[in-house]
Amino acid sequence: MTGTLRIVAGEWRGRKLAAPPGDATRPTADRTRETLFSMLVSRLGDFEGLKVADLFAGSGALGLEALSRGAESCLFVDQDAAAIRAIRTNIANLRAQTRSDVRACSVMSLGPAKEPLDLVLLDPPYETGAGAVAVDKLARLGWIAESTWVCLETAKGENISIKGFEAETQRDVGKARLHLLRRTA
Repeated sequence: MTGTLRIVAGEWRGRKLAAPPGDATRPTADRTRETLFSMLVSRLGDFEGLKVADLFAGSGALGLEALSRGAESCLFVDQDAAAIRAIRTNIANLRAQTRSDVRACSVMSLGPAKEPLDLVLLDPPYETGAGAVAVDKLARLGWIAESTWVCLETAKGENISIKGFEAETQRDVGKARLHLLRRTA
């Protein structure tokens, strides 16, 4: 990874984030995050009071960006030990412990949801299909309702198709493709 990872906007704008060492994770670039959150703001208005999940979380940058912009809470899930350490470091540095739930496990091992989330952010390894499989499972387990926005980041040029979901929009940014998805009725 090149450059410094920072919060783009909100309460913690400009604050630096720790990224896990090595190349096991690929943190979402600031420019890609800025584009994603611009796409979300144009649809959501703001993040006040939203319940969010950052899945395949890596550094936790996506979830922390949502918290910085006013989200009520964020569930961070990653199975990589170095990623979990980076997420916990970032949460502690921003004093966001009371609004954060960190789970060191596979996204696929999450059980049924107590209630659906407002926004689900997924940044799985590129070209694996893991994001589509996770979205399908999370919908069946009650994490994703018809009102939930789902953002799945894939490699540029990677197309996805998930039964019961439609792409509201997609945008290529650098090496990434951002898919905003909604459940179909």
